[in-house]
Amino acid sequence: MTALPLPPRDYLPHLRSLTGAFAAEAPGDLGNPVPYCGDWTKRDLVTHLGNVHRWAAGIVRTGELSQQEFDVSPSGDLAPWYAESAAELLDALEAADPADPCWVFGAAAKTKAFWFRRQVHETAVHLVDLFGARGAVAELDPLIAADGVHEVLGTMLPRVARWKHVVPLAAPIALRATDTGHAWTVVPGEPPELGEGEAVATVAAPARDLLVLLWNRTDLQPEIAGDESVAKEFLAARMTP
Repeated sequence: MTALPLPPRDYLPHLRSLTGAFAAEAPGDLGNPVPYCGDWTKRDLVTHLGNVHRWAAGIVRTGELSQQEFDVSPSGDLAPWYAESAAELLDALEAADPADPCWVFGAAAKTKAFWFRRQVHETAVHLVDLFGARGAVAELDPLIAADGVHEVLGTMLPRVARWKHVVPLAAPIALRATDTGHAWTVVPGEPPELGEGEAVATVAAPARDLLVLLWNRTDLQPEIAGDESVAKEFLAARMTP
């Protein structure tokens, strides 16, 4: 079983594949609503991710936080503009030393390695959103989906907690990716965190399903063994930005 997270440069082929898939799906009716994303349309989604890529590329180049302008919309065709945004990000990461100091959010190590992983999962989740805008399903590499689950539980939960979002957990629970074999135990705390303990419930599903569940991008009901009430209360909470 592959250890998580991956070495930083191992994320680059995955990021190239994901951004390529997003660019290929970007053309079409930009007015389509995006499920699970409030009042966003496809135009909003493509604009957002392109701007995130450009913002992250700037941080990687300089190591410093730059102003966020995620809603700035280009005047021309969105699809080639998004492809340019992705290329800018990939070029910045290719040229970067993952060990160099860099601004990051959350409690992660403050090096450029953070952005190799973070932009993979930013793109993966929004690829799911983009396909959902036309009622389709985006497939994800199970290993990347499992790593995305690891990122949510290990990185996103503490960040969300600082925003005063309550993530209830009365007792330890386990999550298990049935396709990759990865498993996590989440223990009570403010916020709940990865740890060790005897789980009162186990949530089992393919890694992709666990990922979209934690990102509140699905209505699916996973397999739960043990105390369903504890698991369902935890899974219903907001764990991501």
